[in-house]
Amino acid sequence: MRLVYSLRSRGVTDARVLAAIEATPRHMFVDRAFRDRAYDDLPLPIACGQTISQPSVVGVMTQALAPTPRCKVLEVGAGSGYQAAVLARLARRVYAIERHKALAREAAQRLKALDLGSVSLVSGDGALGWPDQAPFDRIMVTAAAEDPPALLLSQLREGGVMVLPVGQSDDVQQLIRIVKTPQGLEYTELLPVRFVPLLAGLPEGDA
Repeated sequence: MRLVYSLRSRGVTDARVLAAIEATPRHMFVDRAFRDRAYDDLPLPIACGQTISQPSVVGVMTQALAPTPRCKVLEVGAGSGYQAAVLARLARRVYAIERHKALAREAAQRLKALDLGSVSLVSGDGALGWPDQAPFDRIMVTAAAEDPPALLLSQLREGGVMVLPVGQSDDVQQLIRIVKTPQGLEYTELLPVRFVPLLAGLPEGDA
């Protein structure tokens, strides 16, 4: 409940989003050493040099994405699986990609333990999207690109929404919302953020 109050104070007011976050046990998605901080509004380190986003950023991104119970969602950069778990409570189907095999394995185990069978999670190059399942109603990217990736935008259905951080450095990034309309792309800036970079390809020696 303390976390929900914190999210509300940061502009997350959508009742469905708040309920999805409240129903998702964040402590399951963080390392044991940080479990006493799991419900603080903080990003926390996870394996492979990655992080789990702070809950308020998860809330803002999910609220901006506006998934409905009929939506098919692509998430690029699954990390611990926490964001996918939240999305699974809001959308019909979630397809999540994580480039680190170890993270993907652990995330899939957590999602299975929570009986979230509507999520398909694989290890792969998220920059390529998931062409076999395109088009998607919603796409969320949880790593920063210099510009919205054209390949991912091509996998977004007309009328669909993409939410992602963009920026040319680790220090200057902006979370944006893109709506794909018949007339073109509509952009809305949401808030300054800090994410790991979106990298093409797979890590060397990843097991």
